[in-house]
Amino acid sequence: MPMRRLLTSGLVIALGLTACAGPGPDATASLGQPATATADPSTAAAAGQPYDGAAMLAAMRDSARPGGVPAEMETNAVAADVAGQVWTWDGQPWDTLSVGGACGPAECDLDVAGSTEGMAGADLYTFTVDPAGGDVTLQSTDLHGYPAALDAELDEMARVEAGDELDDLAFVSARWLPPPDQGRFWLAYRTGGEEGAPGLDLLLDTTTGAILERATAR
Repeated sequence: MPMRRLLTSGLVIALGLTACAGPGPDATASLGQPATATADPSTAAAAGQPYDGAAMLAAMRDSARPGGVPAEMETNAVAADVAGQVWTWDGQPWDTLSVGGACGPAECDLDVAGSTEGMAGADLYTFTVDPAGGDVTLQSTDLHGYPAALDAELDEMARVEAGDELDDLAFVSARWLPPPDQGRFWLAYRTGGEEGAPGLDLLLDTTTGAILERATAR
């Protein structure tokens, strides 16, 4: 919906505005093993949940977003529910944390985003909140907060498994999946390496080297 698109675009800007102290991982982190079909990028770190309800509530109340977070979502129960569904790659707090929200007639949207230096990109969690009942539902994740140094190894693992299927495609990006799917990545391949170009998305299980799903991207 339009409200959600506005929230997400605003959070990309806000990531540079709100700091949350926490150690960042080594930007040169690697798997420590050859990149083969049986290599396991998930072993580089253990995903964890570094925020509790109090920390998430403080981030909501301190939001640097225009309009901040609507008061109906700034409750202990909502904050605790959100915190219980937010994971980071290595279990450490992000260097920057941004929370933004908006409410419509029937429900509210809440975006939680974070980034850490040396990672491939930012993590984004999108929730819907029922302001009357306080129910919190995780709608989507777009998680790129894994060490950027893993990109080459993920690409090589996929090419070992896919063979010539990827010969004419360039690796563009990857996103990691939180528990219970830790160790799985969606990899994006495109013609010419452009995000909007035709290509293929692959779900790679790094614990086995298997490609679990394929999706044509248009």
